[in-house]
Amino acid sequence: MKAQTEARPLAATSQQLIAAAQALSTQVDRLKFQPPVTHVSNPLAYAWAAHELYLQKYGAGKKRVIFLGMNPGPFGMAQTGVPFGEVAAVRDWLAISAPVTRPKLEHPKRPVQGFDCPRSEVSGRRLWGLFAERFGSPNFFFADHFVVNYCPLVFCEAGGKNFTPDKLPAAEQAELFAVCDAHLRRVLEILEPEWLIGVGGFALARGEVVAEKCGVKLGKILHPSPASPAANRGWSPAVTKQMIELGIWK
Repeated sequence: MKAQTEARPLAATSQQLIAAAQALSTQVDRLKFQPPVTHVSNPLAYAWAAHELYLQKYGAGKKRVIFLGMNPGPFGMAQTGVPFGEVAAVRDWLAISAPVTRPKLEHPKRPVQGFDCPRSEVSGRRLWGLFAERFGSPNFFFADHFVVNYCPLVFCEAGGKNFTPDKLPAAEQAELFAVCDAHLRRVLEILEPEWLIGVGGFALARGEVVAEKCGVKLGKILHPSPASPAANRGWSPAVTKQMIELGIWK
């Protein structure tokens, strides 16, 4: 009986995260965006099967640390439905693979190929690679940690260039951020973390807004993007040092 009693809250957190993600997906699909954004896609819709599996497998139980990213990368979550979801990391380390359909409006220069995508998302490879190296098994990592993106949408300009939500006009930001703030607040309520770690400055800033009244400690790590010169000079040891200095890792 004890095992059954303990299992219920573990499964309950996963189901609550799934319900929250479904609500987020529905709400962001209602939003409209103007040029230079010409194409907007929602991996929580066309790659839902993989995202749901991620939440089911790894969203069980309370978490001590949540890593918060900005939004999907074109060769990561945009392909696999998993935050920072570099194909090899998701398939081989997280052991997640699921059918991925196509967005309603797909840019011809940014095709969604799902788990057949031949490109590697450097940010995801670095992030999940560090966790794999430090924890070995994903079960050990997810016992205390979780990874979530602030915004689920992928934005693209007419020429195919990736567009990030921090560059949206103020009015569009306000609508989008209100929805994403509410979802992040719900995730914090469900998982009750001690720490919310922004992966980069934008994520930290949104975390500060949402977590102000939640009693959650805030921190930041270097973003793993190859566009960051600092990240290219040894991202993994730099972030390990940051996590140790925060007192989260030993």
